Amino acid sequence: MSNAEASDTHFLNSFSVVLGILIIVAIGLFALARSLGQVQLKDQMTQATYLSAVQNNIAPFGQEAVAGQVNPALTAATAAPSAPAAAVPKTGEAAFQQVCSSCHGLGLNGAPKAGDKAAWAPRIAQGLPVLYQHAEHGYKAMPPRGGTNWPDATIQAAVNYMVSLAKK
Repeated sequence: MSNAEASDTHFLNSFSVVLGILIIVAIGLFALARSLGQVQLKDQMTQATYLSAVQNNIAPFGQEAVAGQVNPALTAATAAPSAPAAAVPKTGEAAFQQVCSSCHGLGLNGAPKAGDKAAWAPRIAQGLPVLYQHAEHGYKAMPPRGGTNWPDATIQAAVNYMVSLAKK
C-alpha cells in the first residue's frame, strides 16, 4: 500500500472514531435532557394546570364585537376600570361634551347624531324612560353608561341635553 493510501485510511479511521464519539455524546445529552424535563413536568404540572395552559395557548388574541348583538366580551372590557375614573360632570351638557359627543357628535357606530331631528324623533317618541334605560344599560354598540361609572342622574341629564338639542 502506498504512503498516500495509508494516510487516507488513517484519516478516515480517525474521522470515523471522532464522529462516532460526537454522535454518542449527542444521544447521551438528548436522553439526559429528556429525562430531566419529564421529572420537572411531573413535579410542576398537574392535569388541571396543564389543561389551563393549553387553553391559554390556543385562545384567540381578541374578540370581535358585532353591532346589534349581545357582546359580553366588549361590555366586560369597557366596564373594567383600566384608568382612574373621570370626574362626574355637573351638567348634562358637560357629560355630553366629555363622553357622549365621541359617538353622538359625529353619528359613529349607528349613534343618532346630536341635533338631528329626523334621527331623534322616533327615539323621543318612545319616551324618556326608554332613552334612560338604553343609556344606563347599553343599546346596540353603545356600552352601558357610555363606558363610565356615572350615577343615573348624570346619565339622565346627558340624555335630556341630547333630546333638547333635537327639539330646537
